[in-house]
Amino acid sequence: MPITINSAQMNGQPGVRNLRLTVRRVIELLAVYLDRNELRGEYPELEDEDIRQSLAYAASYLEDRSTAFSL
Repeated sequence: MPITINSAQMNGQPGVRNLRLTVRRVIELLAVYLDRNELRGEYPELEDEDIRQSLAYAASYLEDRSTAFSL
C-alpha cells in the first residue's frame, strides 16, 4: 500500500510511499492540474496507483469523520 504514516516524516501526516508527498498535497495537485498528463509532467514519480490510494484514503477519512459527527 503506497500510503504510509511515519511520525518522523512530514510531521506524521499520511504520505505517498516515500516520495515526501502527503495525501493532502496529492489531493491539492489533482485540483490544480485538471490534466493528468500535465500533473505527470510536473511529478513524474507520482503513479496512478498513488493517486488512487490517496483518493481512497481521503474518502475513508471523510467517511470516518462524518460517522463520528452523526453519533
